[in-house]
Amino acid sequence: MAAAVRLFPALTFSLLSYFPAAELLRRDVLELGDADFDYLATEHETMLVKFYTPWCGHCKKLSPEFDKAATRLKGIVRLAKVDCTVHLETCARFGVSGYPTLKIFRYGRDSAPYDGPRTADGIYHYMKKQTGPDSVHLKTEDDLQTFINHYDASIVGVFSGADSSHLSEFLRAAALLREQFRFAHTADLKLGEKYGATSECVLLFRPPRLSSMFEDSIMIFTEYLTIGSLRRFIRDQLYGLCPHMTAENRDRLRVRDLLTAFYDLDYHHNPRGSNYWRNRVMKVASKYSGRGLTFSVANKKEFLSELEDDFGLGTSDGGELPFVTIRTKLGHKYTMREEFTRDGQSLERFLDDYFAGRLKRYVKSEPVPERNTAAVQVVVAESFDDIVNDPDKDVLIQFYSPTCPHCKKLEPVYRELADQLYSDPNIVIAKMNAADNDVPLGYDVHGFPTIYFAKVGRKEEPIRYEGGRELKDFLKFLKREASHSLSLGGSKDEL
Repeated sequence: MAAAVRLFPALTFSLLSYFPAAELLRRDVLELGDADFDYLATEHETMLVKFYTPWCGHCKKLSPEFDKAATRLKGIVRLAKVDCTVHLETCARFGVSGYPTLKIFRYGRDSAPYDGPRTADGIYHYMKKQTGPDSVHLKTEDDLQTFINHYDASIVGVFSGADSSHLSEFLRAAALLREQFRFAHTADLKLGEKYGATSECVLLFRPPRLSSMFEDSIMIFTEYLTIGSLRRFIRDQLYGLCPHMTAENRDRLRVRDLLTAFYDLDYHHNPRGSNYWRNRVMKVASKYSGRGLTFSVANKKEFLSELEDDFGLGTSDGGELPFVTIRTKLGHKYTMREEFTRDGQSLERFLDDYFAGRLKRYVKSEPVPERNTAAVQVVVAESFDDIVNDPDKDVLIQFYSPTCPHCKKLEPVYRELADQLYSDPNIVIAKMNAADNDVPLGYDVHGFPTIYFAKVGRKEEPIRYEGGRELKDFLKFLKREASHSLSLGGSKDEL
C-alpha cells in the first residue's frame, strides 16, 4: 500500500511532464462540434465560442491569447471552439462567414457577437462583465456604495417600485448594452435622494478614480426613458471632460477629433500621480470646450507600438513628461513637439496653433524616391497627392507589404501591365508600401495586396479592384474604367 501511495506523486509528475504547458492551456477550451454543440452549450450560463479554421493566420494569432483567457476564466465563463473545416453544419447554422468569428452564447442561445479585444487580458475583462444579471438589484445603501465604488463607471436606475414601466425599459437597455457598461437598479427612491434624485431617474456615476474639481462626478438623466435616449445619455456623459483612454474604449472615443496626453499613467498603483497630469490637461481642456475637440489621457506603454507606427514617437520622447497627439476623425494626425510644461502654457499654444490651422500634419512616409522612372511608379505618403491625385491622369495603385507572399506573386504580372501601358500618357501604374506609409482617407486597406483605381474627375471616389490577378483581367478592367482609350507599348494601338 505504501508503495502504491509513493507511486502517485511520481505518476502525477510524469503526466505533467508529458503534457506541456500549452497543451494544458488548450484543455481549458472546450471543443464543440455538430454532434454535441447543442447538448454541451446549454449547460453553460455564459460561453464564448471561437469559430475558426486551422489554416487561418488570424486564428493562429488569436489561439494562444484565447487559451490563456480560458485558463484565467475557468470557473467563471466557459470558452469553447468549433473547427469550421470539420463541423460545417454548426458554423453555417450560426452564420459564420469569416474567421475567426467569436460569439457569446447564453444557455446555448446565440446572444451577441463578441466585439471586444483579442488579447488574453482583454478577453478576460470583457467576459467577466458578461457574468451575472444584466442589471444588479440594489436594496440597501451598502449595496449602492459597493456597486459605485468601482474602477469603471456605474449606471444606476432609481425607480418607485418593481412594477414601474420605466424599470422594464431600463432592464431592456441593460440587456442590450451590458457588454459596454455596468448597470444596477433600485425600486426604492430613497436610495437616490442624497445624489439629487427626487423622482424616477437614471444616475450615472463616473469612475471614482477620475473624480476632479473641474467637473461633476454624477450626472442625472430625467428625460423620457427609452433604449435610444438612455444610450445617447450614456454616450454623451460617460467620459466627461478628459477620460482615460484604453484599448477597450479607444474606438468609441475616436469617433470624434481627439487629443491624447500619453504618460506613465497607472490608476492601479499610482492614482495620485496619474491624476497629477490629468488635472493639468483638464484645466486647459475646460478653456477649449465646445470647439469640437475632445480630450483624453492614456498609458504610453499600452499604446507604444501605435505611437511608434502612427506618430514616429518612442519611449524616450517626453521622458517623464506627457507627450501629446491629436487624431481627427478623418485620420489627420498632429504631435506637440514643445515640451509639456506644468503650467499648461505649452499645451495652450499647441491648441491655439491647431485651431488656427498653423500646425503641419504628421504623415508617416518613406523618403520620396530621387529617381522614379520605372514602369511601376513608386508612391510614398509624401508623394501620394502629386502622383495618385494628379487631376490629369488615371492611376492604378497597389498597396502592398514587403513581406506579403501574394504581393510577390503578383509582382511580375503587375510589372508586365505597367510595361504594356508605359507609353500611355494618360495612365499611371503605381504601388505603395502600406506597411511604412500612411494610407490616405478613402482607401480601405486591411490586407495585401489591395488595389484601387483613381480615375480622372473622381479622385475622391477611388474604385476598389476586385477582379482576377492575370494580365488580361487588369486590361479588361482598365478598358472599362479608364477615362481615355488605352494604348499599348509604343504602338498606340487602342485596345
